Amino acid sequence: MKSLIIAFSLFIFTGVQAQELALNWKPEPEFGGFYEALFNKGYEKAGLKGFSILPGGAGQPVPQMVAAKKAMFGIAAADEVILARSQGAKIVALFAVYQEDPQGFMVHPEKKLSSLKELFQSEGTIALQKGLSYTMWLEKMYSPIKAHLVPYTGGITSFIKDPNYSQQCFIFSEPIAARREGLSPKTFLISESGFNPYLTVVIAHEDTLKEHPGTVAEFLKATREGWESYIQSPRKTNEAMQKMNPSMDVATFDEATKLQEPFISTKETKINGLGSMKAERWKKLYDQMVELKLVKPGMDLTQIYRK
Repeated sequence: MKSLIIAFSLFIFTGVQAQELALNWKPEPEFGGFYEALFNKGYEKAGLKGFSILPGGAGQPVPQMVAAKKAMFGIAAADEVILARSQGAKIVALFAVYQEDPQGFMVHPEKKLSSLKELFQSEGTIALQKGLSYTMWLEKMYSPIKAHLVPYTGGITSFIKDPNYSQQCFIFSEPIAARREGLSPKTFLISESGFNPYLTVVIAHEDTLKEHPGTVAEFLKATREGWESYIQSPRKTNEAMQKMNPSMDVATFDEATKLQEPFISTKETKINGLGSMKAERWKKLYDQMVELKLVKPGMDLTQIYRK
């Protein structure tokens, strides 16, 4: 999770656009369908010869890379797409892996909390990353906040030691680690607050869509098929990704894969297909970001995404 303070005017790339997908994190289940399509030669069969996936990490500036045409495709969050376009970046959202936001907060069950609102308006410590649109939204929604807010520094060490300590998390990441330590964390999704952006969103430059429509269409077809296959049978791809990211064991890969499926495959995707997006979701998110004064009103939302 990273700050949404993005300065496109200060970021310059040189060179040609690489036919690749730039990730914003390491190989993990959230990218399983993409790697499935790569390992099973789905992209190659679709005519994308030499297509590759570029793993990411903390601070990888994917929206800027795509805006500068350094990478043909990239991964971002929906709120990042809106913020980037407000700053002049010509990036477009094409496919949303997570239909529901899997970010949240984990708490100790001993606190007997029943909602996010109660968490923020009760005594205790909450570790979160300032500057993110969703943390700004939570601070606005649940003001006045009684909890003590501290910077999130990663890991779960403080959570293990302090029963009054709560922290931000991905539902299929830190809570798994906590359970491995013998704890039974309770989780609250950020979407409970009404803030629910699409996550792990494929983006491309407007020019790429105009100049290479066939390539984009074949990429999206192969990507959707990759996700369909991965959801059905993820083990081989998980084992291959684990070799690329040995910090996560195979058992964690498998558990995270099961936990993330309801966030990917929903009633809407069963009708419209995996990765599909709706105008009203983008409109609601944009209005929330305007309310937070992250962007100005008046943006043409029809240019933000493609169905």
